[in-house]
Amino acid sequence: MRELTVTSGREMAHIDPYLAIWGWEIPLYLFIGGLVSGILFFAALYFIRGKEAEMPTVVRITPLFAPLFLAAGLVALFLDLEYKFHVFRFYTNIRLESPMSWGSWTLAVIFPLSFAWAMIQVEKVFPNWRWPFPWLASVVSFLKKYARVIAWIMLIYALLLGMYTGILLSAFNARPFWNTSILGPLFLVSGFSTGAALNLLLSRSEHEKRLLTRIDVIAIGVEIFLIIHMFMGFLASTEVQIRAANLFLGGPYTAPFWVFVVGLGLIFPGLVEILELRGKIAATRIPALLVLFGGILLRFIIVDAGQVSGWGF
Repeated sequence: MRELTVTSGREMAHIDPYLAIWGWEIPLYLFIGGLVSGILFFAALYFIRGKEAEMPTVVRITPLFAPLFLAAGLVALFLDLEYKFHVFRFYTNIRLESPMSWGSWTLAVIFPLSFAWAMIQVEKVFPNWRWPFPWLASVVSFLKKYARVIAWIMLIYALLLGMYTGILLSAFNARPFWNTSILGPLFLVSGFSTGAALNLLLSRSEHEKRLLTRIDVIAIGVEIFLIIHMFMGFLASTEVQIRAANLFLGGPYTAPFWVFVVGLGLIFPGLVEILELRGKIAATRIPALLVLFGGILLRFIIVDAGQVSGWGF
């Protein structure tokens, strides 16, 4: 991951994030990881609960995109690697103390699981679907027999994937803004929120959309709580973490974060969704789009701010 060195002094006003070299690969990878985590978690959860007929978009349709999203995220991660031909080394050993090792093996499990789930559901989404090779049809028949087992494993690994996207950053002790245990739960809940938002965009069932809206409102409320708790933790900690928090409390990230991520990406869509649930306004796709916008911007800003913060800034 690229890191930025600030040489213009210690004053926050001298740090301009818009002049920094933004690496898009890691934030995009973290966003996709969280999004897929939310998609697969809800798909597995409602299948296990026997709600497949009531939640067709959640269980059957949206998971078809999960393998494609994961593939795009892995390509972004690969592009960010400095030594690309050493990627196989992640899978030559397991280091329990390394978040990157945990993440690599989590991806190694959940990627084929997402393919397996998509293969199980594709015939239900497209009734006229025919597999080009007989052996593929046999594989799918075998997978269908163990769909419940696959769902349970997918549920667990979706949680691990969502948490890992935040823990990956929090393990960097040299970056004060990343070094907080809140990032894991925050990115997990944000992934649930963006997963629910994508399902809302694709769903045509009023019952399904109403339930997804409730889920998203709860997720948004938890996200706001975690963000506030994160900054309270920074301000009650060491001087260097107070300085890191000040990047967002009067510093250069104040407007982008609080206006676009918290305001437009969380509070505004949350209020609109509450009004929709109460029947005060007609349901629209605007809140879901804003949640997705806020989710990806959250990763870009946090990754960039973490690179700016340091023990010597």
